[in-house]
Amino acid sequence: MNTLLLDSNDVDEYATLPAVIDAVEDAFAAFERGTTQMPAKSYIDLPQYNGDFRSMPAYLDAGDWDAAGLKWVNVHPNNPTDHDLPTVIGTMIYSDPETAFPLAIMDGTSLTMKRTGAAAAVATDYLAREDATSLGIVGAGVQSYTQLRAISEVRQIETVIVSDQDDERATRLVETFDAEFDIRTGSITEAGHCDVLSTVTPVDDPIISREDVGEQTHINAIGADAEGKHELADSLLEAARIVIDDHEQCTHSGEINVPYSEGVITDTDIHGEIGELVVGSIEGRTEATGVTVFDSTGLAIQDVAAAHVVYENARGTGSGYEFGLLNSA
Repeated sequence: MNTLLLDSNDVDEYATLPAVIDAVEDAFAAFERGTTQMPAKSYIDLPQYNGDFRSMPAYLDAGDWDAAGLKWVNVHPNNPTDHDLPTVIGTMIYSDPETAFPLAIMDGTSLTMKRTGAAAAVATDYLAREDATSLGIVGAGVQSYTQLRAISEVRQIETVIVSDQDDERATRLVETFDAEFDIRTGSITEAGHCDVLSTVTPVDDPIISREDVGEQTHINAIGADAEGKHELADSLLEAARIVIDDHEQCTHSGEINVPYSEGVITDTDIHGEIGELVVGSIEGRTEATGVTVFDSTGLAIQDVAAAHVVYENARGTGSGYEFGLLNSA
């Protein structure tokens, strides 16, 4: 038995968004049912290299399938200028839960983009208006492309407004999708008054106020990934129905981490976790619901779910590279 090595092109090809969205939804449900194991993300801090490593292991039993894996990922901001390498490099080890055999080693960076977009799509499906046709994107980096592709799988998106301080980056996104959507650049307020808004910026201080969004806009807050970072103003969060992916991660390093640590947002202000929406234990959007916010920090079970899709789609196709990692195999 061989291990399958899959590069970023393989992951991009076989992480088909409809299947990844379904698998991530299954993972959220399993998390809520208690059929997952997901130790806290561990860090190795390397200040001498201005970087860190992060270890994200998980197992999930989704009923019809189960899977296990580990994502090993870094953040090294000096990489692009000093080493001509990406700031973030991820590697996913996907294993057979029964035997622990390493079924695949695959690019984790493309995998992360797909599963993050899929999580926003799941939240959008439960929290956005059924008739939503417009999407605002604040931040036109690499994740914005997957946000648009994934969300358009669950809503009939026709109009897209992109806001970014870097005009060239925003224009690239517009030109990429010009043939598929009525897409243009605009202000944060214009993007925020769309039916759905995804925020994918690295800012530390809020850039989106309550006045910047519509009365029934659903917001996928993606950008906050570390303690002290947040994109949405406190007044906006206070007015919104907040759904999170995981309480520990969101209160430590998600969109709500700063107002939560200051007591502005408390547990009573959190409507629930996304898994509760999926299994039906709490309601999503109703006719009376105003602004909704999904605080997405990214869970290891999402990586495992996406890796499951990639492996199942890729095996037996001749793609990738098979090798004998274990000599006895």
